[in-house]
Amino acid sequence: MNVLDQVPPPSTRRLAVRVTKDAVRQIQGGHPWVFDGSVVSVSHDGAPGDLAVIFDADREFVAIGLYDPESPIRVRVLHQGKPANINPAWWLQCVDNAIDKRRVITARGDTTAYRLIHGENDAMSGLVVDRYGSTLVIKLYSTAWLPHLGAIVAALQKRMSPTAVILRFSRDVAGQETFGLREGSALVGELPSGPILFRESGLTFEADVVLGQKTGHFLDQRENRARVRGLARDARVLDMFSSTGGFSVYAAAGAAKSVISVDISPGSIEAALRNMQHNMVIPNVQKCEHTTMVGDAFEIMGTMSKQHRRFDVVIIDPPSFAHRKADVDRALNAYKRLTKLALELLDDGGLLVQSSCSSRVSDVEFFGAVHLAAESSRHRISEVARTGHGVDHPIEFAEGAYLKTIFARAHKRAEFARR
Repeated sequence: MNVLDQVPPPSTRRLAVRVTKDAVRQIQGGHPWVFDGSVVSVSHDGAPGDLAVIFDADREFVAIGLYDPESPIRVRVLHQGKPANINPAWWLQCVDNAIDKRRVITARGDTTAYRLIHGENDAMSGLVVDRYGSTLVIKLYSTAWLPHLGAIVAALQKRMSPTAVILRFSRDVAGQETFGLREGSALVGELPSGPILFRESGLTFEADVVLGQKTGHFLDQRENRARVRGLARDARVLDMFSSTGGFSVYAAAGAAKSVISVDISPGSIEAALRNMQHNMVIPNVQKCEHTTMVGDAFEIMGTMSKQHRRFDVVIIDPPSFAHRKADVDRALNAYKRLTKLALELLDDGGLLVQSSCSSRVSDVEFFGAVHLAAESSRHRISEVARTGHGVDHPIEFAEGAYLKTIFARAHKRAEFARR
C-alpha cells in the first residue's frame, strides 16, 4: 500500500470564507496568507487541507486556498483573481511553472541541486521542494498540504522522474497529526543509506536529506558562495558558522591559501571535512590548507582577536537570530557584535562577507546594523556589493524576503593605522 493512502482526501465540499476589507485588499495585492483575525465567517467546520473559497462583501470571488483551522494562518492562498479549479492538472501546471523559472540553473549543466518549489513564491504556500540530483525532498510547513501530497508527488514524478522523494516536516508540523506519515520517510523509492552526492557550480557536495538541517544543504547561498570563490585567490579565509563547509569549499576552489571552518556542531564540521575531500581532484583544493574548529563563534572570534590572528576574508553566515518580532533588537545587536569581531580579524583591505537569514530583520535594518558597528569600531568599510535571493528562491511578497548579504572591504581608520 502506498504510504499516502492513509491520508484522508480533502473534502469535496468547499468552505465559503468571508474576510475583512483589508484582507481582501492584501490578497488582491498578492499576499498569500489570511490570518485568523481577518476571517469574518466560515460556512462550516473544515479540516486541514480543505479548499476554502474567499469572497468579498459583495459575494464576489476573491481567492481560493488551503484551509488550516489549527494555524494562525487560517487560509494559504493558492490563486486569486478569477475562479479556478484546483485539481491534478492545476498542480501539474504549478510544477511546470516552477521548472520554467529554474531553467537558467539547469541549462548550465554544472548544478544538480536547487530549490524547485519555493513555497508562497511559487503559489504553493507552506510547501518547499528541493532537488538533489535524482532525489527530491518535500518539506511541509502546514498540515494543510497532507491531503494534497498524493497529487503533488504525482506531478513531480511526471515531470522530474525522481528515484526517491523524501518527506520532511517543519517543527510546527512535526507536533501535529500527520496520519502516520513520519519525518524523514520515503514517499517514493527507498531511503538513502547515507548522504547523497550532488553538484553545485561544478563542485561536489553531500546532503543528508533525511536528518540534515533544512533539507540537507543550504541551497540559498549558492550565488554568494560563487562570488567568494572569485575573490579568494591567495587569501587566508575564516568561515564562521560554516555548517557543512559550503563557503569553505568554494574559497578553496578559488585558490585560497588557507581556510578555517568554524561551527558549533561537530557533525557539521565532519561533513565540512568530507565535502572538502570530495573536491580534492581540484588542484586549488589540494593546495589549500584546511583546518576546522568546533565551538561558539563569538568566543572563538574573541579569542582569535586577542591572539592577533588576521585574515584576508571573514565570512559570517549565522542561523536566524529573530524567529519572532520581539527578537529583532537582540538579533541586530548580535549582528553588530559579529561585525566588530570580524573587523578586528581582517587585515587592512580585507573582505567582510556577512549574511542575515532572519526574515523579521529587514535589509535596511541589517545593512544599517553592519554600518553602525563599523562606525563604532577602529575600521571603516566600503561596500563591494549587496546581494539577495537566487533565481531558485524567487520573492513574490514582502515577507518572503529573508536572505541579505553584504560584501565590504575593511580599512583601518587613520587614527588607528599609525598605532
